[in-house]
Amino acid sequence: MSAAGRIVLLVTSPRLPAGLLTATAWDLVRAHPVFTAADGDQVRALRSSGVTVSVIEPDPEALVAALASHETVIWLGGAAGDEDFARRLGLRLAREPSLAELELCYGSWDPPGARLLDAVAVMDRLVSPGGDPWKRQQTHATLAQYLLEESYEAYDAIVSGDLPALREELGDVLLQVVLHARLAEDLDPDERWSVDDVAGGLVDKMVRRNPHVFAGESVGSVEDIIDNWERIKKAEKSRDSVLEGIALSQPALALAAKILQRASRAGLDVPLPPGSDLGATLLRLVAGARAEGQDPEAELRQTALEFAEEIRRAEG
Repeated sequence: MSAAGRIVLLVTSPRLPAGLLTATAWDLVRAHPVFTAADGDQVRALRSSGVTVSVIEPDPEALVAALASHETVIWLGGAAGDEDFARRLGLRLAREPSLAELELCYGSWDPPGARLLDAVAVMDRLVSPGGDPWKRQQTHATLAQYLLEESYEAYDAIVSGDLPALREELGDVLLQVVLHARLAEDLDPDERWSVDDVAGGLVDKMVRRNPHVFAGESVGSVEDIIDNWERIKKAEKSRDSVLEGIALSQPALALAAKILQRASRAGLDVPLPPGSDLGATLLRLVAGARAEGQDPEAELRQTALEFAEEIRRAEG
């Protein structure tokens, strides 16, 4: 027995501007009656375009009853998608399939990165009046330690090959980014910036430093790409030294390796410090490790972790 009518569940992204729908979705809402559970931006956008939208209780029987006078009816999902209502409607039609065919139509969907908007919105609420007192009391300086800690935890997840943990830890790093950006919005006008400024600066930098992708510049190898990156970076920063921009707070072995790398890339042949003191000896060891293509920071970390396991076995 063929179905008596059709019920279309129209789902849209709450992260896109209201009214930004596919042609198929617009054809549906203009040709058939639209029902929804509550007013909202999407409802107002449709009504402003001449579409009649009726706000009713989310009751499957109400849509079934509407089919008595309409071949097709549209249910416009709310911002959360109305999953509970869709489930109840599906169960109702499963008990009596002849009542209607049920279709799902995506009027719009989240673009990649859309959940970042949610992260920014949630952080704004947490830091705004009435939000989280602890976050509202923080400054860039008080949060500095947490940015380091979360970055180290993400590093540990990479080293251990734990991808689910890495996903979680990168979220914690992202939390620090959006929190710093939200706090910056409350600075004095001449110092103020936002997460959009952070993202905008990053986009501009990626485009500028990758002309082989965005400007059609030819490159012969990955080494050429790295050389281009360093050349463009140097022109941007107008630095007086190849060492400018190195993070001085990084671990000492990694810092030494970075300094040696910068000197090598600049073609500078500076003699390593002589002497038998520990610092000079360690620097020479770092230089030797780099010459052999090794990462001294990672090597020492791995050895230290293996030694830690030996200690645990001795304790047990």
